[in-house]
Amino acid sequence: MRAVRIHRHGGPEVLQIERLEKPVPGPDEALVRIRAAALNHLDLWVRNGLPGIPLPLIPGSDAAGVIEEIGRKSSQSDFKPGDEVILIPYRCCRKCSFCLDGNENLCRQFQIVGEHIQGFQAEYVVVPFYFLLPRPKSISWEASAAFPLVYLTAWHMLHRKAGIRKGDRVLIWGASSGVGSAAIQIARDAGATVITTAGTERKAAFGKELGAGHAINYHSENVGSRVLELTDGEGVDIVFEHVGLEAWAHSLKALRHGGTLVTCGATTGAVVRVDLRHLFIKRQRIIGSTMGDRNDLIRLIGLIEAKRIRPVYSHVLPLDDVRQAHEILAKGENLGKVVLSLADQS
Repeated sequence: MRAVRIHRHGGPEVLQIERLEKPVPGPDEALVRIRAAALNHLDLWVRNGLPGIPLPLIPGSDAAGVIEEIGRKSSQSDFKPGDEVILIPYRCCRKCSFCLDGNENLCRQFQIVGEHIQGFQAEYVVVPFYFLLPRPKSISWEASAAFPLVYLTAWHMLHRKAGIRKGDRVLIWGASSGVGSAAIQIARDAGATVITTAGTERKAAFGKELGAGHAINYHSENVGSRVLELTDGEGVDIVFEHVGLEAWAHSLKALRHGGTLVTCGATTGAVVRVDLRHLFIKRQRIIGSTMGDRNDLIRLIGLIEAKRIRPVYSHVLPLDDVRQAHEILAKGENLGKVVLSLADQS
């Protein structure tokens, strides 16, 4: 089978298409033939180098495909060969108190596929049954691969962490990003008023198409000040943040008394400053979040099937063009996700 692999960290040139042995499913596992695999910014960080990355590594956290084979000694499964599935982008122990309480992303053994363990950008992968879900048949293969990680992350941040409610005002950074485009739709579906940010008119229009009421150009406007203008000086109830250093001061300025800032990323820098006096006087909350759990993903599939949200992507490339896919994502040319198609694999 063909797979994307990296043997060292660096630029897109370290991405190699290699021929590997097709994996064999063990008990309670399925061999999945991948039809589409999506990129995340995590793929760029993994390629550039993160602590603890096992090399050589097949990257990729998001994918959808068809079950080709079931492990011979499988004890129980509702899945069978021919079933179309999405692949859950993490692994957990399923036994600890966190997992049993429905907080799988707090598991001490939590691992992200394509970062801590071998990923999905390959023609075939082996996946435990528990980490498979039936794919929504109302959307394309590309859309099926485009939503698991970012929509799971956005749902968990807004619903489980920030406790979003109807009527809330929410600032969502990065309308055109995978997680930003997911968050806009999820917040809109919850009945919130959305303010988003974008670097171009094209991306601003995209954010409004997804449900944002206002789009602030972060190149030409002061985001924090503009949010205060749009909210009559009050600020927003929730700031959805994944940018890091360059957005941090604006985010805190835009947050109302008693508001919640929830963050999942640090694209522009991880070290930020917080004036604790402002934090406790304004009774604000700052919460970190990573992904979510299986039940969150099941809820999201229900929203997709009900056509209340839709996975979005702007570029579909063959597996052989993975370097170009990385360049598109790194340059910010995407609206939503960038997807690798394996539909015509041989």
